Amino acid sequence: MTTPLPDTAAVKTYLTGLQARIVAALEAADGLPFRTDSWTRPEGGGGISRLIEEGRVLERGGVNFSHVLGSQLPPSASAHRPELAGRRWEAMGVSLVLHPRNPYAPTVHMNVRCFVAEKDGEAPVWWFGGGMDLTPYYGFADDARHFHATCKAALDPFGADLHPRFKEWCDRYFFLKHRNEPRGIGGIFFDDFAEGGFEHAFGMTRAVGDAFLTAYLPILERRRDTPYGERERDFQAYRRGRYVEFNLVYDRGTLFGLQSGGRTESILMSLPPIVKWRYDWHPEPGSPEAELYRNFLVAKNWV
Repeated sequence: MTTPLPDTAAVKTYLTGLQARIVAALEAADGLPFRTDSWTRPEGGGGISRLIEEGRVLERGGVNFSHVLGSQLPPSASAHRPELAGRRWEAMGVSLVLHPRNPYAPTVHMNVRCFVAEKDGEAPVWWFGGGMDLTPYYGFADDARHFHATCKAALDPFGADLHPRFKEWCDRYFFLKHRNEPRGIGGIFFDDFAEGGFEHAFGMTRAVGDAFLTAYLPILERRRDTPYGERERDFQAYRRGRYVEFNLVYDRGTLFGLQSGGRTESILMSLPPIVKWRYDWHPEPGSPEAELYRNFLVAKNWV
């Protein structure tokens, strides 16, 4: 029996629509428009970067769609699948990172993507990946419960085992080994997902993408106007340093983009605009900053 080819046209239609829907909702929340920057890649493909800087709510935010092709998988993509080394490949996805100005509003990341690797005379190998995770600077249990509950509700129709698997995977992946601490409060993460066939895996990935606005916008609305001062902004900039460290040292998407000759401006649009580092700094015991470490930067089940 012939294996049906993955419907990459349907995936691309979904992803471009998802980007448009998310940007429209964020523009309504912020009150200012996103910049649109279309680009092409010499080796094949291109994308659309949608970006806001110095918005009313978002200090920096990017929602990127990319569809890129290549003749040989880069090391970051084939390291965990060595049998695919040397194959032609096609990757498409939507990836976003939002950095609100208010320190009480958390940074958030989400991406959904599809990957196809091909070799003459063999059936294409395909898989989906993605997820979303929340990075607060001042933790709120209600926000954590809402975010994780929305992720769980998105996955439950596709199997009761998915949320605990993907939640634990997220905790493990978004972890700064050199700091021995998580990047934030987690969420869900998955990769190399092809279970149940193409339509099932694509449906699950759509559910994750469609859940993003429900997961994040209520949190942003709750925290966007919370009063803050220089102390909170200073701590936010310090904790943003951890975000930069993870993205540049561990993030497979960043490494893949750079190794595959991707567009640097689009790859690095996830980085925050204002960041600080300090030598051997620790929060004052009993302070709100210490509470982030004590009760939120720990692996726990929020739902």
